[in-house]
Amino acid sequence: MSSTTRLELRQGQSLVMTPQLQQSIKLLQLNNLEITAYVESELERNPLLEHDETEPPQTEDGDAGPEVDFDADDGAVVDPGEDGSNWAADGGAAGGGDALGPVGQSASRGRSAEFEDRGNVLEQTLSRPKSLKDHLQEQLNVDLVDPGDRLIGVHLIDMLDEAGYLAGDLAGVAERLGCDTARIEAALKKLQRFDPPGVFARSLAECLGLQLEDRGRYDPAMQTLIAHLDLLAKQDLSRLKRLCEVDEDRLAAMVAEIKTLNPKPGLAFDAEVAQPIVPDVILRRHPSSGWQIELNAETLPRVLVNTPYYTRVHGDARNRDEKDYLSECLQSANWLVRALDQRARTILRVARELVRQQEAFFTHGVRFLKPLTLSDIAEAIDMHESTVSRVTTNKYVSTPRGMYELKYFFSTALASANGGEAHSAVAVRDRIKELIDRESADDVLSDDRIAESLTGSGINIARRTVAKYREAMRIPSSAQRRRVKKISA
Repeated sequence: MSSTTRLELRQGQSLVMTPQLQQSIKLLQLNNLEITAYVESELERNPLLEHDETEPPQTEDGDAGPEVDFDADDGAVVDPGEDGSNWAADGGAAGGGDALGPVGQSASRGRSAEFEDRGNVLEQTLSRPKSLKDHLQEQLNVDLVDPGDRLIGVHLIDMLDEAGYLAGDLAGVAERLGCDTARIEAALKKLQRFDPPGVFARSLAECLGLQLEDRGRYDPAMQTLIAHLDLLAKQDLSRLKRLCEVDEDRLAAMVAEIKTLNPKPGLAFDAEVAQPIVPDVILRRHPSSGWQIELNAETLPRVLVNTPYYTRVHGDARNRDEKDYLSECLQSANWLVRALDQRARTILRVARELVRQQEAFFTHGVRFLKPLTLSDIAEAIDMHESTVSRVTTNKYVSTPRGMYELKYFFSTALASANGGEAHSAVAVRDRIKELIDRESADDVLSDDRIAESLTGSGINIARRTVAKYREAMRIPSSAQRRRVKKISA
């Protein structure tokens, strides 16, 4: 076989993901808080970027941010500018590479403004709450006198999980410390009297038992009940009455007392500062009619490209590498401003169409939520379905009816029993929950009866679908609900 060298010309198609395209896709699926963190990292890396410290322009109603007015009467959308872009700050120096938009513009001022009016950062720092291990260490130093017990206590404290349970084998502690397991058990008994009651437990039953011992309520009947928590979870009350040798009233009182206990006592400590959900989009009733949609300007990052600074420094560059670095920084800064601007416009387009499609929900409630898919929105606004998916993931809208993830408004459809419009699965789940909430102890609805009731209301649904939705909402079966209602009665 002979080998020869030859040239061939072939045609083909392939998708090339440039770094900028990859970054654009990444920015699109981040929420406003994640975008802010990303922009902060870019500000540290790129000397040509800086914060926009100017006040965002105000709308006619006094609210800052890009907005779109939606007229519910005729479905028309009135944009104050091109897709809501007229909220960008005016000004900026002219020149190549300038990028104007709702999240950025070219700047004519220096970077020193970034460090002004920052306030006292130390005074704004949250105090650190006492941790569970710190709390236990304080008690260890006071309550345990024997040095050996203290050493064991230090090891056992380190073995606690965040809920206050002891994770690990005591035999391993005994081997590391070179003592008997009985000595470890004895020290553990002392530690289990520490505050909060129930700490250092090795199981849920032991945790509840320690708390009952602390209250002086751990009698033989209660010990038997704690030893059979599996029967309590199944609501097998008749068998529990026989095992505990108590009547129905006494068992109900014991169960009620168990419900007052804390199954995870350690969670009272090490509490992280709760991070509230911050909306990316805000929906308000328009003063005249319809709805007003706007991005949340308070969390939307606003950056500037310092073109004059680039011009001055680029002119003083001493070699080719420095000029290439500055050009790369300018290109990256301009791209970031354009990408943020495009992201804002895309979110507004998707949110606007969602409001248009689900206007009945915002006006009348969850019963009027329509079946909707990503492809429905993508087709309506001429956008790819994957883009709509990224825009609606992990982003929230604040509405007069509460805070919702944008994904909430997408649901499958259930056919109508009388040939009318299909029903949203979310609306059907709400109906199931309402039927169960209204039931009495003497009339607990089975899944079959719920399906019959919904079918009579015009919803074509099977019993297994009712069971699936009920389980998804973590609602017990009719038999379990009947037992619980008898206990509570």
